[in-house]
Amino acid sequence: MVLCRAPLSLFIAPPADNSRRSFMRGRMVCLSDGSIEEYQSSKKSQLVVSITGATGFIGRRLVQKLIADQRFPEIVIAEEEEWSKCIEGSNAVVNLAGMPISTRWSSEVKKEIKQSRIKVTSKVVDLINKLNSSERPSVLISATAIGYYGTSDTQVFDETSPSGNDYLAEVCREWETIALEVDKDVRLLLLRIGVVLGRDGGALAKMIPLFKTFAGGPLGSGKQWFSWIHLDDLVNLIYEALRNPSYKGIVNGTAPHPVRLSEMCDQLGQVMGRPSWLPVPDFVLKAVLGEGATIVLEGQKVLPVKAKKLGFTFKYPFVKDALRDIISSGST
Repeated sequence: MVLCRAPLSLFIAPPADNSRRSFMRGRMVCLSDGSIEEYQSSKKSQLVVSITGATGFIGRRLVQKLIADQRFPEIVIAEEEEWSKCIEGSNAVVNLAGMPISTRWSSEVKKEIKQSRIKVTSKVVDLINKLNSSERPSVLISATAIGYYGTSDTQVFDETSPSGNDYLAEVCREWETIALEVDKDVRLLLLRIGVVLGRDGGALAKMIPLFKTFAGGPLGSGKQWFSWIHLDDLVNLIYEALRNPSYKGIVNGTAPHPVRLSEMCDQLGQVMGRPSWLPVPDFVLKAVLGEGATIVLEGQKVLPVKAKKLGFTFKYPFVKDALRDIISSGST
C-alpha cells in the first residue's frame, strides 16, 4: 500500500497481486478551509490520506493532484506490515486496489480479479475497525464499478438500481459487501466507477490500436451503451469526497452524458482525424480480451444522479471534449 504523509498526507498501495506492496508518504500543507468537521480536533490542522492502488492508473493521478496542491512533497515507502500504523495515523482511506478487468479471463484470472479486490478491502476494513474510535480514520472511499448493475441496451441505471446477475455484478456485490463492514462511525463512500478515459492507460490504451487497425469503426455492434468518465473528473470527484462530509453512500463515478459506443468511436475518429467506417469484429475483441471483452461488447447506461445532487461540476461532461483533451496530450 502506498502512503503520503504530512500536514496533508496520503497512504498508497500497489495492486493486490504478486508485485511488491508498499506505502508512500508525501508531505503537504493543510486544506485551505479545514472544513471537514468530522475530523478529530487533534487532526484539524492536517489531512492524512491512505490510498491503496496508488501505483495504478487512477491512483497515480490522484497522488499527483494531492501533491500538486502542496509545496513540499516527500515520499516514503513502507512495507505491508506497516499498514496498520499508517492507517492509524490517517484521517481518510481511499481504496483503489484491484487487478484490471480488461484482460483475458481464464477461470484462474476471474478468481484473481475477485480476490484482488476482496483481499485488500477486507484487510483495510479490518485495520480500521481494530482501531480505537479516537484513532480511526473518519472516511473510507472504496472503489467499486458500474459492473454492479449488469448490462442492458434499454435500461437506465442510477445509484438506486438493483444489481445484475453476471460475473462482474457478482464481483462488485462481494467487493461492496466487504467495504460495508467498516465501522458505522466511519463515513463510507462506495464509488461505482465507469470506463475511465485518460492519458496514461485504461480503456483507450487497448481500444486505440484496434481502432486504428480497423479504420476507426465501432467496436462490436456499436449499439451498446458506453458509460465513461474522464480521469481528471474521477480524481476531482474523489478529492471532493475527501473534503465534503456530504459525500457518502453510493455514488456513480460516470460522466452525465453516456453515449452509444458507435458515437464514442465516431467522436474519437473525428478527434484523431481518421474515418469511422469499418467495425472491429466481435471475434477480434474476444481474441484480444477473451471473456474480458464483455466490458466493451456489452454495456449499460449509468447516470451520476448522486454526484449531480451534491453539486459536483464535471469538467468534461461530453465525450468529444474528453477525447479532444486526451488525444491532444499526445500520450495515447
